[in-house]
Amino acid sequence: MVRHTCSRSSMLEVGTTAPIFELDDHNGVKTSLEDFRGKWVLLWWYPIAGTPG
Repeated sequence: MVRHTCSRSSMLEVGTTAPIFELDDHNGVKTSLEDFRGKWVLLWWYPIAGTPG
């Protein structure tokens, strides 16, 4: 697993187009944001259980 962190100064503004990225889905299949072009997408991150959020 690759972990990335960002500072507040590098966060996107609301309404900004998200950069294209690729992640493994819950079945381990690579899925790209590009796969959803033209569709509504909700990106939701949350901290790992037991970590400060």
